[in-house]
Amino acid sequence: MSSSDFRHIAIRTEAGKAERLFRAAVSAFCSLTRPSRREMAQLEDLTLPLFEEVSVESRRYVAAALSECEYAPTALVRRLAEEPVEIAAPLLTRSKALSDIDLIALIGRHGLPHARAIARRKQLNATIADLIRALEKPTLVKTRPPETVTKLAPAKPEPAATTEDRRTDPGVAEEDARRRLRSMMRPAGEGTTVNLFLGQPTYVRLRETALTGNAAFFQTALADALDIDFATARSVTDQSGYAALLAALKALDLSEDRAFLIAVAVCPGEFPHPQAIRLFLDRYRLLHREAALDRVRAWKAEALSRAIRGNAAETASAGRRASKADDKAAGRRKVS
Repeated sequence: MSSSDFRHIAIRTEAGKAERLFRAAVSAFCSLTRPSRREMAQLEDLTLPLFEEVSVESRRYVAAALSECEYAPTALVRRLAEEPVEIAAPLLTRSKALSDIDLIALIGRHGLPHARAIARRKQLNATIADLIRALEKPTLVKTRPPETVTKLAPAKPEPAATTEDRRTDPGVAEEDARRRLRSMMRPAGEGTTVNLFLGQPTYVRLRETALTGNAAFFQTALADALDIDFATARSVTDQSGYAALLAALKALDLSEDRAFLIAVAVCPGEFPHPQAIRLFLDRYRLLHREAALDRVRAWKAEALSRAIRGNAAETASAGRRASKADDKAAGRRKVS
């Protein structure tokens, strides 16, 4: 199918008939045996601007049609997958255009309704299946109470994690370190637990922590801004080069000058001459924000996957210890 075919559909469609164009374009696309990347891009260019104008019935029709396509335009499929499960279910259940990272991100944003539809996929990744089972039975998963954003009165100190806790839960030490870093950001000599950067815009907090020269301060602020864990934020700044940091700053939709100020404070060695500055600005300008957001979603999905694998390993280890204890107890009973 060429661009003239799509234009022909548009010409036949009267002004304001977004419904007809939306359905006709997708129907024509689905008739192609092996569409090219250009044809996928053309379909997205036609349908995405119409998305908010079409009815729920049209979205449901298009989702069902694309779910049967071997090759479907990724951006349109992702947009439809964000719809309520009544619309998105065929894509969540069957579409090959949704990667494992997409599926984990969708579960994180939409919870059980999307998770249950995803659970019906054939050959579902075992990690995702474990995540869905954990959501179905939350009492089997150890959770940590959410942190309060503002605390105007002194908070009771949390009990320190024991050495055994730190061995069995790798995340405890990192979260403890993160809480200690937050406490170090408080004004000195004050009895309250009000954070020094609380209430300031995201950029101001990132700038001020970057300019302290303490990498951990900035990493904590970045983790809060992107809603990622501390280990992921640390990996963003510990990598050689600034590609990961550039994506993180673009995801926060900072202007070029603000992004550069933070980057040069965090990675001063990357900008030894004006050409390096120009390269950074060009790369930042050309990076699409949606691509940066996709990278942040991938970081979150990987962190979630690590947590699931860690919980599974911990459960297996506990089972082995319990089995050994039972064997020893049985042996003592035989001796007696």
